[in-house]
Amino acid sequence: MYEYEEKRKRLAERLKYELNLSERVFKAILKVPRHIFVPPQYKIEAYIDTPLPIGHGQTISAPHMVAIMCDLLDLKEGEKVLEIGTGCGYHAAVVAEIVGKKGKVVTIERIPELAKTAIDNLRALGYSNVLVVIGDGSKGYEPESPYDKIYVTAAAPEIPKPLVNQLKLGGKMVIPIGNSIQWLYIVEKDEKGKISKWNWGSVRFVPLIGEYGFR
Repeated sequence: MYEYEEKRKRLAERLKYELNLSERVFKAILKVPRHIFVPPQYKIEAYIDTPLPIGHGQTISAPHMVAIMCDLLDLKEGEKVLEIGTGCGYHAAVVAEIVGKKGKVVTIERIPELAKTAIDNLRALGYSNVLVVIGDGSKGYEPESPYDKIYVTAAAPEIPKPLVNQLKLGGKMVIPIGNSIQWLYIVEKDEKGKISKWNWGSVRFVPLIGEYGFR
């Protein structure tokens, strides 16, 4: 365990330096044990800054991308956040640390086996402020809307309309768009409901599968 802690500390400190991370994102990356969320055969690689396979053709995002998306969202304590693409639950855990016990993370996963793994991982670490839902993430999750922030961990062909509709006035979304070439977009909804977006840069994610994603 000490070895993992030392590796996590070195990774968090390097990301803070290289990405100029906010203190709240740095502390979350420093605290969440990524090795708990990866399959046993990859635990030794858990604190290398790279995506890793988690089964079913899916990956756990590289730590730098998790950190970047959290900082772009400008997450605050007490916010309700929607995640599309739970995977193994690591990114949700990092966000749950930032929004705190007064906040809530609702996360949707289309693959039941991954959802169960995420639930087990999050429960084992005591995250009571994360709700894992099995379903089509491209449609969002209406029962818990509206959301202060939304982020998508798979690339969509375009910004899904349900996600825009479920975003609060004054809310923000981060989503990768594209197929062979992908770009990370920051989407904001102002207090009058007007949508603005800008391109952060090139990224690489698995495709978003669903009614408002790739079929």
